[in-house]
Amino acid sequence: MLKELEKLAAFIGNTPLIELKNNDANLFAKLEYNNFSGSSKDRAAFSIIYNGIKSGRISENTTIIASSSGNLAIAVASICKRLKLRFIPVIDPNINSSYETLLNLMSHHVVKVAERDHTGGYLLTRINVVNALHAATPDAFIADQYGDPNNYKGYYGLGEEIISSFEKLDYIFVAVSSSGAITGISDFIKRKKPEVKIVGVDVEGSVIFSDKPVKRYISGIGASQVPPIMKNAIIDDVVIMSQMSIIRGCTELLNEQAIFAGASSGAVYLAAKNYFRLNDIEESRATSLLIFPDKGHTYLDTIYNEEWGCQLAAKLNEEVLSNNF
Repeated sequence: MLKELEKLAAFIGNTPLIELKNNDANLFAKLEYNNFSGSSKDRAAFSIIYNGIKSGRISENTTIIASSSGNLAIAVASICKRLKLRFIPVIDPNINSSYETLLNLMSHHVVKVAERDHTGGYLLTRINVVNALHAATPDAFIADQYGDPNNYKGYYGLGEEIISSFEKLDYIFVAVSSSGAITGISDFIKRKKPEVKIVGVDVEGSVIFSDKPVKRYISGIGASQVPPIMKNAIIDDVVIMSQMSIIRGCTELLNEQAIFAGASSGAVYLAAKNYFRLNDIEESRATSLLIFPDKGHTYLDTIYNEEWGCQLAAKLNEEVLSNNF
C-alpha cells in the first residue's frame, strides 16, 4: 500500500502559482484545486493515511472512517479506492450534492447526519457518529482531520513550495475549517521566514475565533469547535466574513480573475482585497499569497445559484429578526 501511495504522491503538490490583477497590492494565488482529487485536502488525506499505514494502524482489512463536509471525504475516498480499503464518510446536509453523489459511488457506505449540534452546526454531531462507528467496527481507523497532527504536517510540502516561489512575501491568506492548512503553512513558514504575516479567514457563526455560534449553510469554511491541531498554528490576524460576502467573493473572483473556485477561495479573495483597502498598512505594495483550496463546480447549486443565494439571504434575515425578539 505504501508503494501504491508513493506512485500517487507525484500527483499531489507542486500546484500552479499565478499573479492576480489588483491595484492595491501584489496578489498571488496558489491553485490547490489542481491536486489529484481536486482540492488541497489531498495533502492532508495522503499524510494521514500514509502515516497510518506506516505505523501499522492501517492494514488491508482496515475500514477508514472520517467526518467531512466534502473535500477531505473526497480525498480519502480517492485514496481508499486506489488501495482497495473500505471507507465510511460521515457527512451532513451542507455537503454539495455532487460530492454526496460521488461519495456514494466511491465509498463502502455513506452516513449522513441530520441533527444540528448545540452550536447550530453539524460538526459535533458528525464527530459523535464517527466515534460510535469506530467503536462498533472491527479494525477501524479514524482519518481525523481535526486532531491528527499528520493533517497539518501534510501541508509542510506546500510551505516548501511557497518558500521556493518568493524572494519577498509579506502576507499569506488562508481559510480555516479543520485548520490543517493554516496550521501546517504557518508552522513551516514561521520557522523559515518569521516576518511573513499569516491571516486566517473565517465565516460568521464559526467558533474557531468567536464564541457566538450561529447556523451556517456554506460548506468548506468554519467549524463548530476549535480543532485541537489549531494550538500549533501561528496566526497574526483574522478576517471574519459573512455568508453573503462569501458569495460576493466567489462572484468577484470569477468576474475579475476568471477563476472558478469554491466558497473558501471566494472568502479569501474578498478578505485579501478588502484588507489593504480598509486597513492602515504601511506596505503600499505588499506581496500576498492567497490559498485557493478547491474549484467551484461543486458549488453550482449553492454559491453560484442566484435563487439559492436569495433564499439564503432571506433565511439569514429571518434568523436575525427572530433573535432580536
